[in-house]
Amino acid sequence: MFVSLGGANILHADLDAFYASVEQRDDPRLRGRPVIVGAGVVLACSYEAKAYGVRTAMNGGQALRRCPGAIIVEPRMSAYSEASKAVFKVFEDTTPLVEGLSIDEAFLDVGGLRKIRGTPVEIARRLRAEVLSRVGLPITVGVARTKFLAKVASGVAKPDGLLEVAPDRELEFLHPLDVSRLWGVGEVTAEKLRSRGLTKVGDVAVLPEAALVAMLGRASGRHLHALAHNRDPRPIEVGRRRRSIGSQRALGRSPKSPATLDAVLAGLVDRVSRRMRNAGRSGRTVTLRLRFDDFTRATRSHTLPQATDQTRAILITARALLRAAQPLIAAQGITMIGISVGNLENEAALQLALPFDKAANNELDSALDQVKDKFGTDAITRGILLGKRQGLEMPMLPD
Repeated sequence: MFVSLGGANILHADLDAFYASVEQRDDPRLRGRPVIVGAGVVLACSYEAKAYGVRTAMNGGQALRRCPGAIIVEPRMSAYSEASKAVFKVFEDTTPLVEGLSIDEAFLDVGGLRKIRGTPVEIARRLRAEVLSRVGLPITVGVARTKFLAKVASGVAKPDGLLEVAPDRELEFLHPLDVSRLWGVGEVTAEKLRSRGLTKVGDVAVLPEAALVAMLGRASGRHLHALAHNRDPRPIEVGRRRRSIGSQRALGRSPKSPATLDAVLAGLVDRVSRRMRNAGRSGRTVTLRLRFDDFTRATRSHTLPQATDQTRAILITARALLRAAQPLIAAQGITMIGISVGNLENEAALQLALPFDKAANNELDSALDQVKDKFGTDAITRGILLGKRQGLEMPMLPD
């Protein structure tokens, strides 16, 4: 599918149902069939499964009730990582101005290529053909003047589509869309807007900024007011390092004891802090992310006085956040827990002073990293994690 609404220079390229598409590419028997990647929790699903109402992060049992004929496949993270690298090679062969958002999507600036490679739409067509021929995967591309609108365009064009939005028709395209199309509007914010009769982006656009600030808070109100008018001055950032490093674990809907949650949290902190040290990063803000039985979410964070990459320092902070959230967890149930460290610094910083031997903890972290680097991540683990599955480690873009 291709829809042309004019010309612009920023491309948002987004692979369609990435994990499921890789499975269908590698196993011809799955093509055209409803495919679910992951059993306990849906990590990804094909568009054939989405037609039955299956969605990412849905409980596996619920997904099978909606789509009894679905084929369940175990995730293959190494295959997805290799496919991502191949796709990004196509991006980089297209233009040097590539900003990766995740392993399956990126922004590309093609404004300077018109004389040698044609119009942005022609470049987008070739990009889609190259990804299909070289990697064997369908990809959708949105073309627009701003990063925000290019991402919206690719979302509207899915699956396997191409949509260009002309600068002189931006608001004509944007304003009839549902408020959920605004970047940063999740289920909770969307419901808050809809409860006030704001169902379309155009409804948000007609409100004064002050009204949105009063409704949603200063940051969210100003952000949505700008996006509703397609004000997004951000350029493509090449080589931008990530602003936070995190990991999360889906837990299912069965009750979880505080001890079980503590073990999961410890495993996540081990994973995150090791990734930080491997990347040469340290950070100050520890954030705990929770999802509950009703799919609502909550975050709790604490900013340390100094940056650190020490496992124990991060774990002590994360455990304090989890303890504070226990009444909420007991009341609402919990289906996902995540931890991230933000306010990252690019170089190793002075480690946080805590009431234990700082040098010994640095040496312990280093020794454990060396064992895992040599023998694999399962070679050594905490006693509380023995015999427990620690969940999948999702492939990510290089930092």
